[in-house]
Amino acid sequence: MISIPGTVSQPSPYSVDITVSKLKALIASKGLTLFAHIDHAAGAREVGLQMLPAQVLAFGHPKAGTPLMVASPLLALDLPLKVLVWEDADKKVWVSYHTPEFLVQGHVIPPELLKNIAGVEPLVKAALA
Repeated sequence: MISIPGTVSQPSPYSVDITVSKLKALIASKGLTLFAHIDHAAGAREVGLQMLPAQVLAFGHPKAGTPLMVASPLLALDLPLKVLVWEDADKKVWVSYHTPEFLVQGHVIPPELLKNIAGVEPLVKAALA
């Protein structure tokens, strides 16, 4: 598995498609907005290339994200929050995301707003349970 500072990768007991479905259901149940669902492998197939399954979900809520982007406009490059669901060469499925602490380090975020981006880890854990 690839390890990048500031990124957490948790194994999923499910396929990529099932993991994505579980995450999408949780995103909806929490009243969050799914801004984008990007299937990178499907995009590769469209141009005659192959890659292992990899899908990104971009999600959040304007009430949480807007104050962050007002405080630190460049944070808009990293918001909405994203999770990557991917399969490695050994057919193991992973869910990866940037930690809130990583985003804080890269941007000037007032400490009281950290809670606005802290929900990604519990969301992933619930989907993988």
